[in-house]
Amino acid sequence: QAQLVESGGGLVQPGGSLRLSCAASGRIFRINTMAWYRQAPGKQRELVAAITNDGSTNYVDSVKDRFTITGDNYKKTWYLQMNKLKPEDTAVYYCNTEISIPLGAPREYWGQGTQVTVSS
Repeated sequence: QAQLVESGGGLVQPGGSLRLSCAASGRIFRINTMAWYRQAPGKQRELVAAITNDGSTNYVDSVKDRFTITGDNYKKTWYLQMNKLKPEDTAVYYCNTEISIPLGAPREYWGQGTQVTVSS
């Protein structure tokens, strides 16, 4: 019984920046993980960045030193700051979370996706 709403995608030139946002609402006791995935045309969905409940982060090699994931467990909101964007970053980006809920097992939820296009 949780919902994820994401925003921040758009069209940007190579070398530009965007910040994606994801906000979770509903029946949430605790957010265990916050993450961003992406899917480019003709490719499988891949994990871009994640932050776990112990504060550790993980990035796909292609975005290291360019993207930063941050989160606020109290506000149930997380972000992906994307700098020095490249055309190969073009994809639909999806936020993702594993949450704990009262009287239930942990569950995984997905945002609706937001398009990021990097092109001159």
